[in-house]
Amino acid sequence: MQKIGFIGTGVMGTGIINNLLKANFAVTVYNRTKAHAATVLANGANWAASPRLVAENSDITLTMVGYPQDVKEVYYGTDGIFAGAQANSIIVDMTTSTPTLAQQIAATAIARDIQVLDAPVSGGDIGAKNGSLTIMVGGAQTTYTQLIPLFKVIGKSYHLFGGAGKGQHAKMANQIMIAGTMTGMSEMLVYAKQVGLDLSAVVETLSAGGAANWSLSNYAPRILAQDYTPGFFAKHFLKDLRIALDEAAKQNLDLPATKAATELYRRLVEDQKLGNAGTQALVKLWWTAK
Repeated sequence: MQKIGFIGTGVMGTGIINNLLKANFAVTVYNRTKAHAATVLANGANWAASPRLVAENSDITLTMVGYPQDVKEVYYGTDGIFAGAQANSIIVDMTTSTPTLAQQIAATAIARDIQVLDAPVSGGDIGAKNGSLTIMVGGAQTTYTQLIPLFKVIGKSYHLFGGAGKGQHAKMANQIMIAGTMTGMSEMLVYAKQVGLDLSAVVETLSAGGAANWSLSNYAPRILAQDYTPGFFAKHFLKDLRIALDEAAKQNLDLPATKAATELYRRLVEDQKLGNAGTQALVKLWWTAK
Protein backbone atom coordinates (compact mmCIF):
# COMPACT_ATOMS: atom_id res chain seq x y z
CA MET A 1 0.00 0.00 0.00
CA GLN A 2 1.31 3.44 -0.92
CA LYS A 3 2.28 5.73 1.92
CA ILE A 4 0.29 8.96 1.82
CA GLY A 5 1.29 12.27 3.36
CA PHE A 6 -1.27 15.00 3.99
CA ILE A 7 -0.50 18.56 5.06
CA GLY A 8 -3.46 20.60 6.29
CA THR A 9 -6.05 19.12 8.64
CA GLY A 10 -8.73 21.79 8.39
CA VAL A 11 -12.41 21.27 7.67
CA MET A 12 -11.75 19.84 4.21
CA GLY A 13 -8.52 18.04 4.95
CA THR A 14 -10.01 16.17 7.88
CA GLY A 15 -12.77 14.69 5.75
CA ILE A 16 -10.35 13.67 3.00
CA ILE A 17 -7.89 12.08 5.44
CA ASN A 18 -10.65 10.13 7.18
CA ASN A 19 -11.73 8.65 3.85
CA LEU A 20 -8.15 7.69 3.00
CA LEU A 21 -7.85 5.98 6.39
CA LYS A 22 -11.14 4.12 5.83
CA ALA A 23 -9.68 2.87 2.53
CA ASN A 24 -6.71 1.48 4.50
CA PHE A 25 -4.12 3.93 3.23
CA ALA A 26 -1.26 4.62 5.65
CA VAL A 27 -1.48 8.38 6.18
CA THR A 28 1.07 10.69 7.82
CA VAL A 29 -0.13 14.21 8.58
CA TYR A 30 1.19 17.62 9.53
CA ASN A 31 -0.71 20.74 10.52
CA ARG A 32 0.58 24.05 11.79
CA THR A 33 -1.51 23.54 14.95
CA LYS A 34 -1.25 19.91 16.06
CA ALA A 35 -4.46 20.12 18.11
CA HIS A 36 -6.41 20.57 14.87
CA ALA A 37 -5.17 17.15 13.76
CA ALA A 38 -6.58 15.38 16.83
CA THR A 39 -9.52 13.85 14.98
CA VAL A 40 -7.48 12.19 12.23
CA LEU A 41 -4.76 11.12 14.67
CA ALA A 42 -7.43 9.41 16.77
CA ASN A 43 -8.63 7.67 13.61
CA GLY A 44 -5.22 6.20 12.87
CA ALA A 45 -3.14 8.81 11.06
CA ASN A 46 0.51 9.24 12.01
CA TRP A 47 2.01 12.59 13.00
CA ALA A 48 5.10 14.21 11.49
CA ALA A 49 6.63 17.36 12.93
CA SER A 50 7.15 19.20 9.62
CA PRO A 51 6.19 19.16 5.93
CA ARG A 52 9.74 17.96 5.20
CA LEU A 53 9.27 14.88 7.37
CA VAL A 54 5.88 14.16 5.79
CA ALA A 55 7.41 14.25 2.30
CA GLU A 56 10.45 12.20 3.32
CA ASN A 57 8.19 9.37 4.46
CA SER A 58 5.50 9.46 1.75
CA ASP A 59 5.11 8.13 -1.77
CA ILE A 60 2.39 10.72 -2.39
CA THR A 61 2.22 14.03 -0.52
CA LEU A 62 -1.04 15.99 -0.64
CA THR A 63 -1.40 19.56 0.56
CA MET A 64 -4.50 21.59 1.39
CA VAL A 65 -3.73 24.81 3.22
CA GLY A 66 -5.27 28.28 3.32
CA TYR A 67 -3.61 30.82 1.05
CA PRO A 68 -1.00 30.92 -1.72
CA GLN A 69 1.56 32.26 0.78
CA ASP A 70 0.90 29.18 2.94
CA VAL A 71 1.45 26.96 -0.10
CA LYS A 72 4.80 28.66 -0.75
CA GLU A 73 5.91 28.13 2.85
CA VAL A 74 4.81 24.50 2.89
CA TYR A 75 6.72 23.72 -0.32
CA TYR A 76 9.71 26.06 -0.23
CA GLY A 77 10.31 26.66 3.50
CA THR A 78 13.43 25.42 5.30
CA ASP A 79 11.43 22.44 6.57
CA GLY A 80 9.22 22.33 3.50
CA ILE A 81 8.23 19.58 1.11
CA PHE A 82 11.04 20.22 -1.35
CA ALA A 83 13.56 19.75 1.47
CA GLY A 84 12.31 16.19 1.93
CA ALA A 85 10.54 14.88 -1.17
CA GLN A 86 12.31 11.96 -2.84
CA ALA A 87 12.83 11.54 -6.58
CA ASN A 88 9.94 9.65 -8.25
CA SER A 89 7.53 10.57 -5.45
CA ILE A 90 4.35 12.50 -6.24
CA ILE A 91 3.25 15.84 -4.80
CA VAL A 92 -0.28 17.18 -5.21
CA ASP A 93 -1.43 20.64 -4.14
CA MET A 94 -5.19 20.57 -3.50
CA THR A 95 -5.29 24.12 -2.15
CA THR A 96 -7.19 26.63 -4.27
CA SER A 97 -4.21 28.76 -5.26
CA THR A 98 -2.89 30.67 -8.26
CA PRO A 99 -2.13 29.02 -11.60
CA THR A 100 1.22 30.84 -11.59
CA LEU A 101 2.26 29.25 -8.29
CA ALA A 102 1.11 25.85 -9.53
CA GLN A 103 3.38 26.26 -12.55
CA GLN A 104 6.28 27.33 -10.32
CA ILE A 105 5.86 24.28 -8.08
CA ALA A 106 5.66 22.04 -11.13
CA ALA A 107 8.89 23.45 -12.59
CA THR A 108 10.73 22.94 -9.29
CA ALA A 109 9.38 19.41 -8.92
CA ILE A 110 10.18 18.32 -12.47
CA ALA A 111 13.75 19.60 -12.11
CA ARG A 112 14.10 17.24 -9.13
CA ASP A 113 12.47 14.24 -10.85
CA ILE A 114 9.36 14.60 -8.68
CA GLN A 115 5.92 14.11 -10.23
CA VAL A 116 3.41 16.89 -9.56
CA LEU A 117 -0.25 17.80 -9.95
CA ASP A 118 -2.38 20.78 -8.99
CA ALA A 119 -5.76 19.36 -7.95
CA PRO A 120 -8.11 21.81 -6.20
CA VAL A 121 -11.53 20.49 -5.24
CA SER A 122 -15.15 21.55 -4.93
CA GLY A 123 -17.87 20.14 -2.70
CA GLY A 124 -17.27 21.73 0.68
CA ASP A 125 -17.20 19.92 4.01
CA ILE A 126 -20.06 17.66 2.90
CA GLY A 127 -18.17 16.47 -0.16
CA ALA A 128 -14.98 15.95 1.84
CA LYS A 129 -16.83 13.95 4.49
CA ASN A 130 -18.79 11.83 2.02
CA GLY A 131 -15.96 11.23 -0.43
CA SER A 132 -17.92 12.97 -3.16
CA LEU A 133 -15.62 15.86 -4.08
CA THR A 134 -15.13 17.19 -7.59
CA ILE A 135 -11.41 17.24 -8.37
CA MET A 136 -9.96 19.55 -11.04
CA VAL A 137 -6.48 18.53 -12.12
CA GLY A 138 -3.52 20.02 -13.94
CA GLY A 139 -0.35 18.10 -14.78
CA ALA A 140 0.94 15.13 -16.75
CA GLN A 141 -1.45 12.41 -17.92
CA THR A 142 0.83 9.66 -16.59
CA THR A 143 0.83 11.16 -13.08
CA TYR A 144 -2.92 11.74 -13.18
CA THR A 145 -3.50 8.11 -14.16
CA GLN A 146 -1.46 6.92 -11.17
CA LEU A 147 -3.62 9.03 -8.84
CA ILE A 148 -7.03 7.85 -10.10
CA PRO A 149 -7.34 5.08 -7.44
CA LEU A 150 -6.79 7.71 -4.74
CA PHE A 151 -9.14 10.20 -6.38
CA LYS A 152 -11.84 7.51 -6.47
CA VAL A 153 -11.65 7.27 -2.67
CA ILE A 154 -12.14 10.99 -2.04
CA GLY A 155 -14.16 12.15 -5.04
CA LYS A 156 -17.03 11.28 -7.33
CA SER A 157 -15.79 13.37 -10.27
CA TYR A 158 -12.23 14.04 -11.41
CA HIS A 159 -10.90 15.42 -14.67
CA LEU A 160 -7.52 16.35 -16.11
CA PHE A 161 -7.72 19.75 -17.79
CA GLY A 162 -4.19 20.01 -19.14
CA GLY A 163 -0.73 20.94 -17.91
CA ALA A 164 0.40 22.59 -14.70
CA GLY A 165 -1.99 25.32 -13.54
CA LYS A 166 -4.98 24.10 -15.52
CA GLY A 167 -6.55 22.55 -12.43
CA GLN A 168 -6.39 25.94 -10.74
CA HIS A 169 -7.92 27.62 -13.79
CA ALA A 170 -10.79 25.10 -13.69
CA LYS A 171 -11.29 25.89 -10.00
CA MET A 172 -11.49 29.59 -10.83
CA ALA A 173 -14.27 28.81 -13.31
CA ASN A 174 -15.99 26.86 -10.53
CA GLN A 175 -15.72 29.72 -8.05
CA ILE A 176 -17.04 32.23 -10.60
CA MET A 177 -20.12 30.02 -10.99
CA ILE A 178 -20.56 29.60 -7.23
CA ALA A 179 -20.29 33.36 -6.73
CA GLY A 180 -23.47 33.72 -8.78
CA THR A 181 -25.36 30.96 -6.99
CA MET A 182 -24.42 32.27 -3.53
CA THR A 183 -25.47 35.85 -4.25
CA GLY A 184 -28.62 34.64 -5.98
CA MET A 185 -29.56 32.37 -3.09
CA SER A 186 -28.94 35.12 -0.53
CA GLU A 187 -30.97 37.76 -2.35
CA MET A 188 -33.74 35.23 -3.03
CA LEU A 189 -34.07 34.53 0.70
CA VAL A 190 -33.98 38.22 1.54
CA TYR A 191 -36.74 38.93 -0.96
CA ALA A 192 -38.89 35.94 0.05
CA LYS A 193 -38.65 36.87 3.72
CA GLN A 194 -39.48 40.50 3.07
CA VAL A 195 -42.71 39.64 1.23
CA GLY A 196 -43.78 37.17 3.92
CA LEU A 197 -43.29 33.81 2.22
CA ASP A 198 -42.67 30.56 4.08
CA LEU A 199 -38.92 30.22 3.56
CA SER A 200 -38.80 26.45 4.01
CA ALA A 201 -41.51 26.05 1.40
CA VAL A 202 -39.71 28.45 -0.93
CA VAL A 203 -36.46 26.49 -0.66
CA GLU A 204 -38.25 23.18 -1.24
CA THR A 205 -40.13 24.55 -4.24
CA LEU A 206 -37.19 26.27 -5.90
CA SER A 207 -35.00 23.22 -5.38
CA ALA A 208 -37.43 21.22 -7.52
CA GLY A 209 -37.46 23.65 -10.44
CA GLY A 210 -35.28 25.69 -12.72
CA ALA A 211 -33.71 27.59 -9.81
CA ALA A 212 -32.20 24.38 -8.36
CA ASN A 213 -28.48 24.53 -7.62
CA TRP A 214 -25.93 23.14 -5.15
CA SER A 215 -25.76 26.29 -3.03
CA LEU A 216 -29.53 26.37 -2.61
CA SER A 217 -29.75 22.70 -1.66
CA ASN A 218 -26.82 22.67 0.74
CA TYR A 219 -26.61 26.15 2.23
CA ALA A 220 -30.17 27.47 2.35
CA PRO A 221 -31.19 24.85 4.96
CA ARG A 222 -28.22 25.89 7.10
CA ILE A 223 -29.27 29.53 6.89
CA LEU A 224 -32.82 28.66 7.95
CA ALA A 225 -31.37 26.77 10.91
CA GLN A 226 -29.18 29.81 11.70
CA ASP A 227 -26.14 27.60 11.17
CA TYR A 228 -23.25 29.69 9.89
CA THR A 229 -20.46 27.23 10.71
CA PRO A 230 -18.03 26.90 7.82
CA GLY A 231 -18.44 24.22 5.23
CA PHE A 232 -16.13 26.62 3.41
CA PHE A 233 -14.71 29.74 5.07
CA ALA A 234 -15.95 33.08 3.77
CA LYS A 235 -12.39 34.44 3.99
CA HIS A 236 -11.13 31.67 1.71
CA PHE A 237 -13.91 32.29 -0.79
CA LEU A 238 -12.96 35.98 -0.90
CA LYS A 239 -9.36 34.89 -1.57
CA ASP A 240 -10.56 32.66 -4.40
CA LEU A 241 -12.68 35.37 -6.01
CA ARG A 242 -9.77 37.80 -5.91
CA ILE A 243 -7.57 35.22 -7.64
CA ALA A 244 -10.30 34.69 -10.26
CA LEU A 245 -10.53 38.43 -10.97
CA ASP A 246 -6.75 38.71 -11.16
CA GLU A 247 -6.58 35.85 -13.66
CA ALA A 248 -9.48 37.34 -15.65
CA ALA A 249 -7.64 40.66 -15.84
CA LYS A 250 -4.61 38.87 -17.28
CA GLN A 251 -6.91 37.63 -20.05
CA ASN A 252 -8.42 41.11 -20.58
CA LEU A 253 -11.78 39.84 -19.33
CA ASP A 254 -14.27 41.97 -17.41
CA LEU A 255 -16.46 39.91 -15.05
CA PRO A 256 -18.91 42.42 -13.53
CA ALA A 257 -21.04 39.87 -11.66
CA THR A 258 -17.95 38.31 -10.08
CA LYS A 259 -16.72 41.78 -9.15
CA ALA A 260 -20.05 42.47 -7.40
CA ALA A 261 -19.87 39.16 -5.51
CA THR A 262 -16.28 39.91 -4.49
CA GLU A 263 -17.30 43.27 -3.05
CA LEU A 264 -20.13 41.64 -1.08
CA TYR A 265 -17.77 39.06 0.38
CA ARG A 266 -15.21 41.80 1.09
CA ARG A 267 -17.86 43.58 3.16
CA LEU A 268 -18.70 40.35 4.97
CA VAL A 269 -15.09 39.42 5.71
CA GLU A 270 -13.38 42.78 6.21
CA ASP A 271 -16.15 45.14 7.35
CA GLN A 272 -18.32 42.69 9.29
CA LYS A 273 -15.33 40.59 10.48
CA LEU A 274 -17.09 37.34 9.58
CA GLY A 275 -14.29 35.69 7.62
CA ASN A 276 -14.34 32.61 9.84
CA ALA A 277 -18.04 32.01 9.17
CA GLY A 278 -19.23 29.86 6.30
CA THR A 279 -19.92 31.34 2.89
CA GLN A 280 -23.66 31.13 3.66
CA ALA A 281 -23.16 33.98 6.17
CA LEU A 282 -23.39 36.34 3.19
CA VAL A 283 -27.09 36.70 4.03
CA LYS A 284 -26.02 38.49 7.24
CA LEU A 285 -25.33 41.58 5.17
CA TRP A 286 -29.13 41.89 5.13
CA TRP A 287 -30.29 39.80 8.11
CA THR A 288 -28.43 41.54 10.88
CA ALA A 289 -30.68 39.94 13.50
CA LYS A 290 -29.47 36.51 12.42
